[in-house]
Amino acid sequence: MFFDLVFIFVILFLLFLLSMVWPPDSPWAPWWRTDKPTAEAICKLAGIGKKDIIYDLGCGDAEVLICAAKLGATGVGIEIDPLRYWVARLRILSSNLDKKINIKRKNFFDEDISKASVIIVYLVPKTLEKLLPKFRKELKKGTKIVSFRYEIDLNLKKKDPGKKLYLYTI
Repeated sequence: MFFDLVFIFVILFLLFLLSMVWPPDSPWAPWWRTDKPTAEAICKLAGIGKKDIIYDLGCGDAEVLICAAKLGATGVGIEIDPLRYWVARLRILSSNLDKKINIKRKNFFDEDISKASVIIVYLVPKTLEKLLPKFRKELKKGTKIVSFRYEIDLNLKKKDPGKKLYLYTI
């Protein structure tokens, strides 16, 4: 029994390590964490304020949502992975922001994102490509999309080359 638990822990740990060097053309989402300075740069690039409704698709540990909520915005994080979902929930509760941020354990392809004024994505190129029809169908004109690390086939408005941030609008 003890060795079974150790084996499971080792496998999970190795998968976690592997996710940090995941190939960008993979269809699976790695767990690449957004650090606080990058989250702040995302909020600045998007000009996030009190009237904004932020949707973070694949929100991970909710760092960007927490940063945006501290600026007065409300947020919705959509995360399919149960571990990341619970990490995000705990971080939001410990930050006392549960009234400003709603986390859903769902597949973002199945969720309505039409209420967003800003979309945040830190996703691999294959996933971003699959999201384009959803963006064009559901998002209102003027909705901002910030992509961390990877460009999207949309009209680029601004970029922060040092942080690899790209701002688009619908």
